[in-house]
Amino acid sequence: MEVIMAILTISRQFGSGAEEIGKMVAQALGYHYIDRERILEDIKQVGPKWEAKAKYFDENYPQGYERYDWWYRGFVALNQSSILNHALDNNAVIMGRGGNFLLKGVKHHLGVRVEAPLRQRIEKIMKTYALNQENARFLIEKADQEMAGAVYLIYGRRWDDPDEYDMLIDTSTRSLDEVVRDLKETLSQKDKLNIPVSKNVLILRARAATVKAAIATNPSFFVSMLAVEPKEEGLLKYGLILRAIVHTPEEIPLIKESAQKIAGNLPIECDVHYQQHSRFG
Repeated sequence: MEVIMAILTISRQFGSGAEEIGKMVAQALGYHYIDRERILEDIKQVGPKWEAKAKYFDENYPQGYERYDWWYRGFVALNQSSILNHALDNNAVIMGRGGNFLLKGVKHHLGVRVEAPLRQRIEKIMKTYALNQENARFLIEKADQEMAGAVYLIYGRRWDDPDEYDMLIDTSTRSLDEVVRDLKETLSQKDKLNIPVSKNVLILRARAATVKAAIATNPSFFVSMLAVEPKEEGLLKYGLILRAIVHTPEEIPLIKESAQKIAGNLPIECDVHYQQHSRFG
């Protein structure tokens, strides 16, 4: 088996055949297949309450106040940390969940979008779930709407914008075998870009996401604003920047200490301030 260490993210319309494509590529190249179940399993390791909240938010689009809820913000941070840390292993197929936005600009990453005509998707969902045409159409439209809404809420980007992807795939025009063959060839080309600069960018993003997730899910901290960003300015100038607003001045040194411990050997700037307010969620 050819060893290819590039990363593949797949965004898809519901019922387009993207899952089959992802699994076929993973099997053909010996890749890790990272989907909803795998990420929920990662979140489960944080604790049973996070597992329950992850399942809830995964199945229910956040409404109103839920978008600012501590649990929802923690859920998003854990998702992003899981995706980026799986991407660190390189040879991974990452299904949906905004993976292409998290990895955009990583040179050995290939972001693809899989679509199909609505008629074809309805037929597929009818067979897969034993539904009539009306219910299959409803399920497709609901799933597409929620996936698009989640991406826009978290990343502020249009889920179906072709400019966000390296490749667009219409499964009504080619067989799955042809698609998989093309993806293997393109990933082989992307693998040549798996160079130190690209690896370092990914390391920084993954570590930043790990720091953010750890602080965002720590019940000892009340953080009303939290951002942990990588400095991607080349090999000679790199590190992390943490910005946060907390509830009490006592939290400032504790958050800095926690962030520096998780950052490990990476330099991290901490810009933490406190602002008194009430806690909700």
